Parts: sequence; structure tokens; C-alpha cells
Amino acid sequence: MTTLQNKIDFAVVIRVKRANPNGDPLNGNRPRTDYDNFGEMTDVCNKRKIRDRLLERWVADGKKDDGNMIFVQSDDRKADEHKSLKARAEAILGNKLGSSETAKLACEKWFDVRAFGQLFALKGKQKTKKGEGNDGEGDTGISIGIRGPVTVQSAFSVAPVDVTSNQITKSVSGEDTKDGKRSSDTMGMKHRVDYGVYVFYGSMNPQLAERTGFSEVDAEAIKRVLPKLFENDESSARPAGSMEVLKVVWWRHNCKAGQYSSAKVHRTLTVQPDGGLKLDGLDGLDPEILDGF
Repeated sequence: MTTLQNKIDFAVVIRVKRANPNGDPLNGNRPRTDYDNFGEMTDVCNKRKIRDRLLERWVADGKKDDGNMIFVQSDDRKADEHKSLKARAEAILGNKLGSSETAKLACEKWFDVRAFGQLFALKGKQKTKKGEGNDGEGDTGISIGIRGPVTVQSAFSVAPVDVTSNQITKSVSGEDTKDGKRSSDTMGMKHRVDYGVYVFYGSMNPQLAERTGFSEVDAEAIKRVLPKLFENDESSARPAGSMEVLKVVWWRHNCKAGQYSSAKVHRTLTVQPDGGLKLDGLDGLDPEILDGF
């Protein structure tokens, strides 16, 4: 397959209605906001959803050994029996894991590795005794880093968001109590963003694509899943229909280096609080606008 030949920039516009798009575990799972109360969805959250949609695509295709497997699978959606990244890597790469061929083989096997990159941190097999000028750690292993061509930014709301918090209770205690009364774990909180329009940006770099083998077909696969980012992603915090992709804006440059910087391209898009778009033109670079699913 032909590796990516043209730089690509993209943007995804999202609407949230009465949902928690990305809870912060360090803040009682409240929706993430910055100090000015603009809503945030982390880049890790956005890539997780892209991976999930790509994983569903691979499963629907019959789990073929065609290089479209997903390496970083979440526990509740994994499509194989492996319980950790280490187990998955060892099962697929075998004794090649840790060799000079690790990066090449990993990119050939896993879609998300050649797209987003990956760090394979491998423990050493030997340890030395303390003393004699060392701390007893010995061979601490190696790290094999793969730098991917696809970068995804965090999503931010275009206007400050209102967060509503509700006290909730369970009808049954989670644990026994001596006096037969409800335990403290019956009480809890649920938080949601009442309304918000978010946007995140991304780019695809042809120079890095040459190193990982990221192809034109791979770029089209990501383009196809972006409008469906929240399908099959329902939960109690994100009920069906509460989150949707409104538009995907896709800029394909006419060369590898790009006609303009990503920053200049991204600035041409203005998103209104009601989800409307305004696009400023750049000479020779025409955006493609895709509707959400």
C-alpha cells in the first residue's frame, strides 16, 4: 500500500446535551473544565473513541490478520483474550519483541501503533548485586519508542459550560452493616454538562507516515470513523443521543510538507455556540465538510 503522500488536517465538531463527555477522576468524576469554565475532553479520551470505532471495524471484517488489529484495547471492549499490553505484544510478536524488528513488526500488525505511535517498555532479564558502584538495579531493560504520524488534540467547548450535579442514592446497600441501616456507599453524585459544543483538531504527517507505514487507506479509515465517533459509546454518563458529531472538516494539502501550517489551517475554522461553522478560505486549499452520522 502507498504511504500517505499528502499532509492532512482535520477538525471534529461535537455537541453535548445533558451528558458527561469526559469525567475527571481527581475531581469526583465531574466533567473536565478549565479555570474559565470551558469544557474539555482530553486527547487520550478522543483517541480512545477512535480506537474503539476502528476495533469494531476490524471485528466486523472478521478479525483478519491484515494489519488492522488494535493494540491498545480497553478492558470492556477488547476483542481477544489478552489481559495486558505485554501479553498481547508477546503473543503476536513472540521472540521478536525487544529485537531490532519490534517497531517494524508492530506497525505492520497494529493500526493504532502505526497511526498514533507506541512505547514498548521492556524489563531487563538480569540484575546485579548492590555495591561496587551500582544501586542493585542492574539491567533495567529497554524502551522502544514509535512516533506516529497522526496527532489528536484535546477538545474544548467554544463557550463556557454549565455543570449540573445531582445527589443520588442506591436502593440497596453495597455492604452489610451491623445495625442494618444503609451503608455510606449508598450515596453518590452524578454530574453532567447541560449543553456544549466542543471541537478538536488533528493532523497527519506524511514524513512520519513513511517511518510507520501509515497509508492512504489508513487515513481514509480514520476519515470514515470520525463521523461515527460516539456510536456504540453509550453509558449512564453518556446516554444514547446525548453526544453527537455535528461535522468533520477535512483539509488535504497538495504536498507532503503542506501548503500552510496546521495552526493557520485550524484558525480558518470558527465554530459557533449553536454548532454553526464559519470557514475562511486559504488559496489552493479547499476543505471537505462531512456530516456526522
